[in-house]
Amino acid sequence: MRELNQRIVLDRLRSGGAATRPGLAKDTGLSKPTVGQALLDLEQDGLVRPIGRTSAGPGRSAVLYEADPAAGHVLGVDIGRARIRLAVADLAGTVVARVDEPNRCRSASALVRTVHELASRTAEQAGLGLSDLVATVVGSPGVPDRSSRILHYAPNLPGWGRRGLLDELEEVLGPSLLVENDANLSAVGERDRGAARGVDVFVCVNVGTGIGMGIVLDGKLFRGAHGAAGEVGYLPYGWTGEDEGGWTPSAPGLLEEAAAANSVVALARERGLTGARSAREVFALARAGDAGALGVVEQEARRLAFLVASVSAVIDPELVVLGGGIGANTELLTGPMEQALRRIGPLFPRIVPGELGEDAVLTGAIATALRAAQEIVFDRRGGQAVTQRSELLVTD
Repeated sequence: MRELNQRIVLDRLRSGGAATRPGLAKDTGLSKPTVGQALLDLEQDGLVRPIGRTSAGPGRSAVLYEADPAAGHVLGVDIGRARIRLAVADLAGTVVARVDEPNRCRSASALVRTVHELASRTAEQAGLGLSDLVATVVGSPGVPDRSSRILHYAPNLPGWGRRGLLDELEEVLGPSLLVENDANLSAVGERDRGAARGVDVFVCVNVGTGIGMGIVLDGKLFRGAHGAAGEVGYLPYGWTGEDEGGWTPSAPGLLEEAAAANSVVALARERGLTGARSAREVFALARAGDAGALGVVEQEARRLAFLVASVSAVIDPELVVLGGGIGANTELLTGPMEQALRRIGPLFPRIVPGELGEDAVLTGAIATALRAAQEIVFDRRGGQAVTQRSELLVTD
């Protein structure tokens, strides 16, 4: 019962902010003596700290307490094809150190070494070692298979699908590690801090080097039976099944081939824009009014409308959040996407740009790590067994 009271008081401080003993008693329904004992225990364990006094009535004051943000730190990692982003945050979610570097790795071994080096550097900036971090969450393209320790469906990262990769990452980053699909973490980030706050049913579509989607149903992240929910890059865009010779089942993602960054560049070159070397440059030309580039954007929008229509028919989301390097160009894409959706059928979800931009995955990684870390530091305080990696699979 004593431990339960401590958890109730700590949860209230974490969710509602600083409070006095009388305020905590009122909010939790516990007696003032019970709250006082819980605060004493939590303060001794380093989970709660006094931050001053506040007026509690005429001529009286009371000690104000808060959950101690320095009781633990977490690490979030975003591994992308172009960049690797890392951040250390305290238990209040405040980022205290950050590193952002280009990803120049050409093998899985090199990438594991680089992530380890950057993680050590980020922790050092925060005045910590890797062993001091309570929980680490890595966002990566692909679907983690935690039984075979493999990351499936990550063709844009060379060698990233080899057997034992998750064990290699755990060896360099520590046992309190969760590897999660990057689009899933984008959805968590947008739900907690971005465009999908307060929305219970939505999808977050990341369009860049590849195409991925995070799905939130009833306010919780939905991974599917095998963790592959949202692998929409494999939708058979343009295939009716009537011409077997026109479809290769082993292709690494039909919609992804048609609508990801490389396809935008290919479309631009077909229209004579030979100087456009990246999707970013194509969208910049379209923003400047180039007719050829605008045509490419409209064609890209129609292909993404196919994705939205397919997802809407199955999930019926209230909101579609667009993110990633291409998805960030919502002001150019939304109009032609909506026109295409009207022609396709009656299902018409609201399409909005992500608010977190390039930080969406990292924000989701930190949020996920914090949920695990809050449980871990409480368990450690009580002398219980440290949470293992299987328990880090918190339900968002």
